[in-house]
Amino acid sequence: MAGEIPDLEVQERTGTGKGAARQARRDGMVPGIVFGGDVDPLPIQLDFNKLLTMLRKGRFKATLFNLKVEGHDDVRVICRDVQRHVVKDLPTHVDFMRLKRTTKINLFINVEITGEEECVGLKKGGTLNVLRPEIELVVTAADIPESIVVDITDLEVGDNITISSVKLPEGAKPVIDRDFVIAQVSAPSALVSSGDDEDGDDAEADAPAEGGEE
Repeated sequence: MAGEIPDLEVQERTGTGKGAARQARRDGMVPGIVFGGDVDPLPIQLDFNKLLTMLRKGRFKATLFNLKVEGHDDVRVICRDVQRHVVKDLPTHVDFMRLKRTTKINLFINVEITGEEECVGLKKGGTLNVLRPEIELVVTAADIPESIVVDITDLEVGDNITISSVKLPEGAKPVIDRDFVIAQVSAPSALVSSGDDEDGDDAEADAPAEGGEE
């Protein structure tokens, strides 16, 4: 489960519109907005370098933050959008949504594979294919998991593991309403090629010789 909710300190932004946003960027800040929660939107600005560091660490949009703004009560938020420069790919604006602890939200959660060293199929030369490196779940704001742990220890060559066999956090459920495959252990490519060759040889042996009797 997610650990302690990290603080995110921002400043209230004076003024709105393109002019105020450009001024924030000139000051080394990234303009943003906090919306939702049955209260008025709050224009904010974040330190550009700090935001860039958090974005590069990953999972920024899947992280619940405790937003701290001077003069305002702390509030839990999650990032809903990061707008970027079309050429430089650097953040130019960020949107946050206020959340209650019981709020249900859709998030993509990373899949963490365990048991690779002990996996029966991999020891036999199989290849691990992770079909879904992340899974979209409906979760409560207070119980966002760090990852979905998938243990492949017992998988043989040709086996797969589906979402129904994975233990999810309490209250979480997949957005997709069917039992989909997360990862599988495939046969070694050399073995597959060998099997294809043998099938080809058998087909040639069974085929009648040219000009022969039917």
